Amino acid sequence: MKRNQALFAIVGMGLLAPTGALLAQAPPNTLELTGVVRDFIERTKSGGHPDFERQPSHGFGHYMGNVATELDADRKPVYVGGGHKVLSQWKNAAGQPILPALYDHSAGDTAGSLASDSDSGGITSAESFAQWYRDVPGLNLSQPISVTLTRSGGTDELPIYTYQNNAFFPIDHQLYGNSGGSPDHNFHFTVELRTKFTYRAGAGQVFSFYGDDDVWVYINGGLAIDIGGVHGKVNQVVELDRLGLADGQVCTLDFFFAERHRTESNFRIDTTLQLESDTMPTVSALYD
Repeated sequence: MKRNQALFAIVGMGLLAPTGALLAQAPPNTLELTGVVRDFIERTKSGGHPDFERQPSHGFGHYMGNVATELDADRKPVYVGGGHKVLSQWKNAAGQPILPALYDHSAGDTAGSLASDSDSGGITSAESFAQWYRDVPGLNLSQPISVTLTRSGGTDELPIYTYQNNAFFPIDHQLYGNSGGSPDHNFHFTVELRTKFTYRAGAGQVFSFYGDDDVWVYINGGLAIDIGGVHGKVNQVVELDRLGLADGQVCTLDFFFAERHRTESNFRIDTTLQLESDTMPTVSALYD
């Protein structure tokens, strides 16, 4: 998007707030999204999964490039390997981190850099990764989860919705139970959300995540945010006007999260998309 087309001003944590565009009706105050949370046992315990509590060979940190740029036929991410640790992120003209594939020098973006040696980001194999977002008897337990985004700013024409939780432990004392130690939480789980929204060309719609650990966002099946690895809080933003979508197009947004290390669990979404739940991923009812 050209700078003279931008209709936004920096607000809060850096999400861009709208000054134009029209909606057909008043926006809701909340967005209720329903998905699946899957619980795992850490690798050091009996029955543990090899990717949970695993330190990447090049150390904890943000890794990109380890998942395919397209979802598979089951609408799941695929591990391809060959990723690299992020030394500095690519950023748009507003200084917000973006996916390298969306970098546009002519728009005033700034290039980032990666470590030269490849690293899986603490993922053992394609087979182990495929279990993160699928129900696998004996390896995980699953149940539905709801996430409520609340209107936090913007205008009636393009409101901003936020969900923020700096202690995101939605299954404490549930499924496999807490990990023990201090702090005592259920630290090893994934979250999958399937949503959809209507794209409005030129309105400046955005989606941002800020937290830990791994997060991947796919729009219409294509990778739009890549925050892989075991790390502290990391932010990345996708500006929908960069994706070549058609005005009025109904699009999918698939969101994949993983909490893999017992330190913190931070989870923040900011978006100007009026997301709604799409067809919910299958849950095998592997719980009482």
